[in-house]
Amino acid sequence: MTGRREPQHAGSVDTLNLHAIWPRSRANGPGIRAVVWFQGCTLGCPGCFNPATHAREGGRMADTETVIQRIVAQERDIEGITISGGEPLEQPQALLRLLSGIRMRTHLSILLFSGYTMAEIRQMSDGPKILDRVDVLIAGRYVQAGRLTRGLRGSAGQAVHLLTDRYSLWEIEAVPSAELLIDADGNVSITGIQPPFIATSSTQR
Repeated sequence: MTGRREPQHAGSVDTLNLHAIWPRSRANGPGIRAVVWFQGCTLGCPGCFNPATHAREGGRMADTETVIQRIVAQERDIEGITISGGEPLEQPQALLRLLSGIRMRTHLSILLFSGYTMAEIRQMSDGPKILDRVDVLIAGRYVQAGRLTRGLRGSAGQAVHLLTDRYSLWEIEAVPSAELLIDADGNVSITGIQPPFIATSSTQR
């Protein structure tokens, strides 16, 4: 790879542009996890499961510290946090602050989805610091022709990187492919790696 691939929309360290936060999920990583979906992605992978997360204007702004405090308050009830999108690496400064806060104040594991490859992330200004705070990275473009929908990979274009010894590849492979989430108002969402028989939803990966 030549040159440095920087995210196109860096944003503010104090503010996150988010699509959604879900307090408990089993289909976005090992164990019960909180999930934070970032809003905004410029990669434009054909067939992406989350088109509603692409436009920067489609999200809601959240104070980074407030999100950290919300995750910290859940520590006794969850095993970890999963960061998805959208594209989290297009808000690198706020992402780094979020991950740093979770690392310093909790023992939660951190799993990060990104459409950027490991090589691209390492060349970003904040990339190495972000990787230092992550246990599992699912990285790479979604490639529709190489559809997998298992082991937290939507396609063969994505790779699983175990950055610490927190989890094994077997534990990643054992994560359910999808789940139904029902909020307090009775709204139903589908999340996880999309099985062929389930229609798309704004909270799939």
